[in-house]
Amino acid sequence: MEAQILDATMAALRNQGLDVEVTARDVPLHATHRRVDALARIGVDGRTAEYLIEAKRRLTPATLGATLAQLDQLRTQDNRPQVLVTDYVTPPLAEQLKAMNTQFADAAGNAYLRLPGMLVWVTGKKPQGTATGDRTPRAFQPTGIKLLFGLICQPELAAAPYREIADKTGTALGTINWVMRDLRELGFLTVLKRVRRLHTTKRMLDEWALAYARALRPKLLIGRYRAPTFQDWQQWQPENEGALWGGEPAAALLTQYLKPGILTFYTKKIPGRMILDHKLTTAPRQVTDDYIVEIRNKFWDFDVPMDKPHIVPPALVYADLLATGDGRCIETARMLYDGHLARLFP
Repeated sequence: MEAQILDATMAALRNQGLDVEVTARDVPLHATHRRVDALARIGVDGRTAEYLIEAKRRLTPATLGATLAQLDQLRTQDNRPQVLVTDYVTPPLAEQLKAMNTQFADAAGNAYLRLPGMLVWVTGKKPQGTATGDRTPRAFQPTGIKLLFGLICQPELAAAPYREIADKTGTALGTINWVMRDLRELGFLTVLKRVRRLHTTKRMLDEWALAYARALRPKLLIGRYRAPTFQDWQQWQPENEGALWGGEPAAALLTQYLKPGILTFYTKKIPGRMILDHKLTTAPRQVTDDYIVEIRNKFWDFDVPMDKPHIVPPALVYADLLATGDGRCIETARMLYDGHLARLFP
């Protein structure tokens, strides 16, 4: 699907009078395992420059953070200018990308490009026709995302027999077979002498975070509430009801940096005592004002040793922060990666 998005976007740029030539596809970067979707020369009147092209489908506020994290990593590995290519960028997202100085182009004809001697800024164009069917690998569908999270938290489990993986992650044996096959094709898993090894790289972490934001996180919301005692959140004791801190409060506890705007909990059931003790009242999904509490389904059953108790694994905190699409949370996600994840996901 990314190849079709790339072709449609390049055609949209040509229709606007730009010189566009895709010079290579699926390009390995020097001395790394990272690949980019394409190299392209873009410009006008014969004055062109070479750009690294990263194609991502369905860019939304929830997937923006993980997408930017991937572009940040790419920037550390290759200093050539890069362009984010996608099927459609809404006007608010276009403004946000421009404010972050992130070049982009979409299949509808919207773009923010800094070309030789020219700045391109087009927004407000609507997509034409119907979207291409989704061919998402099973590794990045909800059951695969859950399984991959189990492997991210327990990388050694990748080498275990499938039945043990199934028992420890709550995944069907058939699903494991398909997901492992996808992970091998994506370059995240190797098999040598029948021994499986998971490649716990930042690219894998960011791809998982992107899939989590797109396909699983929206399904996990149990309820949203307003909390009059929000400012005293550090005095709350979610562990009394088997709940764990996630998202912004977990990041605040891990980094000592972020002031939470939303309190997120992961739990297997509605924490009735917490709702009563803190006088939580139901808030509609569309409400985005202050003092909001989100309760999400704890989709895993294994325990992960943590320096700070009662917090979800850092990889999930990282994904939650990126899924907000909020600049301060994305900045905190970078800090969290540097302080807690970089040694595990180089």
